[in-house]
Amino acid sequence: MYQKLLRHWVAAFAALMLSSGLAQAQTKVTLAIGGASCLCYLPTMLAHELGEYKKAGVDVELVQFKGGSEALRAVMGGSADVVSGYFDHTVNLAAKNQMLQSFVVYDRYPGFALVVSPKHTASINAIKDLANKKVGVSAPGSSTDFFLKYILAKNGVDPNSVAVIGVGLGATAIASMEQGEIEAAIMLDPAITLLQGKHQGLKILSDTRSQKDTLAVFGGEYPGGALYTRADWIAKNEKAVQGMTNAIIATLKWIHTHTPEQIADKMPAELVGKDKALYIAALKNTLPMFSETGMMDPKGAEAVLAVFAQSVPAIANAKIDLSKTYTNKYVIEANKQLGGK
Repeated sequence: MYQKLLRHWVAAFAALMLSSGLAQAQTKVTLAIGGASCLCYLPTMLAHELGEYKKAGVDVELVQFKGGSEALRAVMGGSADVVSGYFDHTVNLAAKNQMLQSFVVYDRYPGFALVVSPKHTASINAIKDLANKKVGVSAPGSSTDFFLKYILAKNGVDPNSVAVIGVGLGATAIASMEQGEIEAAIMLDPAITLLQGKHQGLKILSDTRSQKDTLAVFGGEYPGGALYTRADWIAKNEKAVQGMTNAIIATLKWIHTHTPEQIADKMPAELVGKDKALYIAALKNTLPMFSETGMMDPKGAEAVLAVFAQSVPAIANAKIDLSKTYTNKYVIEANKQLGGK
C-alpha cells in the first residue's frame, strides 16, 4: 500500500514538474503585424498556423494593425514586443537615433505595386499624372507611404503635391479603389490579384513583386518584410529571438517545399477569403518574393538607405551605421539547427 501511494506521489510530482517546465519553456511574445491580410506577411501568419512558434518554445500572441507604422508605434510604446513589418523602418528611425534591429528577413522583394483605380484608368496613364491627385497607402508613415514618395520623386513628381490617404491593405483598399475615392494606390497581394480578377485591364504603373521588376525600380534587391524590434529588447531576450527566428526559417523551408494550394489550405479562412482560386493565383504571384534563407543581404540594406536618402533629407544627412539596423546572427544559428545554408 505504501509503495503504491509512493509511486502515485512520484508520478504526480513528475507531472507537475513536467507541466511547470513546459510553461517555463514557452516564452510569451506579443507580435504586432502591419496588416495580416497582406501576403507580404504570410510567413508570420503561416508560422502560427503550422505551430512553429510553439515548437520553438515561444508563445506568440498576434496583434493586427492597419499598417506598418501603427505596428511600429505599438512596439515603441511598449504594448507589443516585436514587429512583423518592413525593414526600412529600422533605417528611418536610425536617422533619429532610435535603434531598432531586424533579426530575420522573410521577403526578398517588397511586393509593392502602384495601381490605378478602375474609375480613373482613362485619366491616369503614367506616374507623372498623379501630381495633385489622391493616392492610397496602407497608413501614412508606413513602408507603402515611403515607396510612394520615392517612386513619385524618381518620376519628377513632387511628393508634397500628392494627397496621401490611408486605406489599409485588404478589403478597405479594394473598396476605395473601386469606388474611385482615390486615383491610385500602393497595393500588395492578394489585393492586387483580387482587383485584377474583377477588373480586366487593370493598370499597374510600377510593380516590385519579382526580382526583375525590383531591380528595375531600385537598381538592386530590396528587402521587405522582417521581424524587428528595439535592439535593447533583443539583447535581453535572445532565447525568444532565436525561437522566433527558428520558427520563421522552418516556415520558409515549408513554403518552398509545398504548392500554393497546400499553403492556402493552411491559412486562416478569413485571410483566404471567399474566392480561394484568386487567393491561390495571388500566392503564385507572390511566392518568388519569399526568402529561402532569412538572411539580410548587406547590399539590400544599402539599397534601402539609398532610397530613403533620395527622398528624406534627414536620412540623407544622417550618418547611419547600417550594420546596427540588422543582425544575421540568429538566422545563421537557425539554419545550422534546421539544416540549411
